[in-house]
Amino acid sequence: MLFESSSFLKGVMLGSIFCALITMLGHIRIGHGNRMHNHEHHHLQAPNKEDILKISEDERMELSKSFRVYCIILVKPKDVSLWAAVKETWTKHCDKAEFFSSENVKVFESINMETNDMWLMMRKAYEYAFDKYRDQYNWFFLARPTTFAIIENLKYFLLKKDPSQPFYLGHTIKSGDLEYVSMEGGIVLSVESMKRLNSLLSIPEKCPERGGMIWKISEDKQLAVCLKYAGVFAENAEDAEGKDVFNTKSVGLFIKEAMTNHPNQVVEGCCSDMAVTFNGLTPNQMHVMMYGIYRLRAFGHIFNDALVFLPPNGSDND
Repeated sequence: MLFESSSFLKGVMLGSIFCALITMLGHIRIGHGNRMHNHEHHHLQAPNKEDILKISEDERMELSKSFRVYCIILVKPKDVSLWAAVKETWTKHCDKAEFFSSENVKVFESINMETNDMWLMMRKAYEYAFDKYRDQYNWFFLARPTTFAIIENLKYFLLKKDPSQPFYLGHTIKSGDLEYVSMEGGIVLSVESMKRLNSLLSIPEKCPERGGMIWKISEDKQLAVCLKYAGVFAENAEDAEGKDVFNTKSVGLFIKEAMTNHPNQVVEGCCSDMAVTFNGLTPNQMHVMMYGIYRLRAFGHIFNDALVFLPPNGSDND
């Protein structure tokens, strides 16, 4: 009797594990049949300066005004020091930035998502942003409070990208058959991708709130699963030299790695000159980044960029 009971329990456990694996594989592979026949993952690069110089000055000015980026930062009460640093630094350069918190926090103004689940927070934030701002902004950038972003470089990268097309950009990672944009480096969606995503949020078979599996997958993978159903696929953002512009590490860590791996070419081996994001920063490091990028100037040197992105009206940015 004891042997039979033990065998039965083993069978139940093995059956549960098998079902979980089938469920997981099913979710990771979904959307494959909906892939557009001619769509292949590719690496997107920033425009080169020569192309920008061919555009007339009036057209450049119009372009600089037409790019409007709405920034979404997902935060929790434990992130309060990072929250303050992000608010005081790079988010001033967004055309509009809003913080979405897991609960009500009196210290800072935020939109309360009333959940601690990061995937639910992300879904609700995207839904809120699209419903309220789809006619005002054409690009939507989502980040963690540990991320530092250079919004002007983001706008430059997006310069020749049409927001009416389904773009889903950042630092891509492959997990099985699923290719997704890592949240560590920030996620960029065009307004068309936002439209397609929001059309699926109410369809649990295609974009479930809980993932529908025993082992929960991360929120950035969940997003990729939903977007695949909408015919939107992850694309890696790079500069003209093939270097990533959305980075999942801090500048300091990149420099340490470059000193080890490329001791004679530390700067060249480190990062892109047109980097958009770095991640894993402390509040103090964010203020140092702000100083180095926006405030430090070499006297007598004038930088004549072909295009200038003007700050939002009423902004107190650097």
